Amino acid sequence: MPSASSLFANRDQMLYRLLSAVVGEQPATLALTTLAIDPALAGTGDSASRAQVAMALNAALFVDLLDRVPTADRYVQSIRDAGEAIVFDHGALRTIDGETGELPRGHEAFARFLAPLGYEVGGLYPLPALKMTGRAYVQRDLPETIPQFFVSELHVSELPEAAQTACANVFGTSADPLGTAEWQALGALSEHGEASFDEAVTALKGALAAFGRQHEPPALADYEVLLPATKEGAWIATEGNAFNHATTRVANVIALAEELREDGYPMKPSVEISRNGRVRQTAILADKVVRPFREADGAEVPLPVPGSFYEFITRDIDPETGKLDLTFDSGNATGIFAVTRNA
Repeated sequence: MPSASSLFANRDQMLYRLLSAVVGEQPATLALTTLAIDPALAGTGDSASRAQVAMALNAALFVDLLDRVPTADRYVQSIRDAGEAIVFDHGALRTIDGETGELPRGHEAFARFLAPLGYEVGGLYPLPALKMTGRAYVQRDLPETIPQFFVSELHVSELPEAAQTACANVFGTSADPLGTAEWQALGALSEHGEASFDEAVTALKGALAAFGRQHEPPALADYEVLLPATKEGAWIATEGNAFNHATTRVANVIALAEELREDGYPMKPSVEISRNGRVRQTAILADKVVRPFREADGAEVPLPVPGSFYEFITRDIDPETGKLDLTFDSGNATGIFAVTRNA
């Protein structure tokens, strides 16, 4: 595995300045001395490129996930103790293709600000068993070294009628975290491919805010309707559009899974292997979190539910292109979704 570098933790580096402005100095230093970062992202100028903003967003989301997922933090600390770096392959989030209040529905809620950061859809992945569709967003400037986003959306219209009503009740209260200032900053990135430091920070803060729960705490009655109909919809009801998982790219995911299992990590029982055999994935089961639910009388009751998790992936070279196979696989994705079902 590559070794971590302190280059990007330098206070003059644009990545450090961006990241510390949104997460603080200590978390920024942690992220930038943990993640393997492409040297092409170095720079100390007055403006930030869209690629730098994209990497800063991923680093901020990585830090946030470590705060919320103790097993992920434990694994990452072990890698830091070994003096190695995390190769951040991709992160994932779940969205609602249905009534979402002020928020654009489905993947469009994220496509609208990922595009100014240089992202485009690199693959479409039907997930019919889950009544979902996944899209892989690839960063055009540095596709192999800036993490992808795997954005899935739940097709509410395919659910039973009672579950559709519950979805409308829950997600219809969603607000839009992006306002005029954020769109002006994103517009600069979209038009020029770079922005001033202040504009980049504004765009970054807005994008980071999108990875949260934009709707009111769900009514317990609605959650109980959603859970048997769509466990993924129930997960979004409590977690919203939070970073569902972060994924480390490793040399041998099968061997690593066995090592982690022996170390006491609650691993997914099997490794998912793509149809072409070049992409292999597994994960630590989701950590539990406590979330509020509204009861009929308006009171809130806290209950434990599945939260986010940490994933591992091995990618082989595509012999036809000679490049790393950056694709995903519908079967793999469907299998990985199961790790948030340990309710």
